[in-house]
Amino acid sequence: MGDVKQVSVGSLQKGRYCVIDDAACTVVDVKVSRPGKHGHAKVNLTAVGMLDGKKRNVIMPGHDMIESPVIDKKNAQVLSVEGNTANVMDAESYETFDLSIPDELQGQVKEGDVVVYWVILDDKVMKQIKGSTEE
Repeated sequence: MGDVKQVSVGSLQKGRYCVIDDAACTVVDVKVSRPGKHGHAKVNLTAVGMLDGKKRNVIMPGHDMIESPVIDKKNAQVLSVEGNTANVMDAESYETFDLSIPDELQGQVKEGDVVVYWVILDDKVMKQIKGSTEE
């Protein structure tokens, strides 16, 4: 599994990232129940998977720790495009690998473009087209 850090469940807010069931998720809702006379506050956390879009729910004491993925944002140059897959070269390490092209970028990615991709846990995800190297 990729880089993660520990964060308190009680400190998570809407839009932050966490790991639930070994999947990186974006927090969409946080509900905190008030503690009773002798108890702890409970946090009801609802999150959506960043890669699969599945909704996940977890209930934990507010003082517990949860993993948060460390997201690396990197640039790569597109070497070739075949179907919905682009062969790219990392701008720093010069490593070449295949990235799947997301639906919103279909038909826009072409050879020579510089794209931004995120490394989330062990997965690489194309996020946007930055520009062209021919300019």
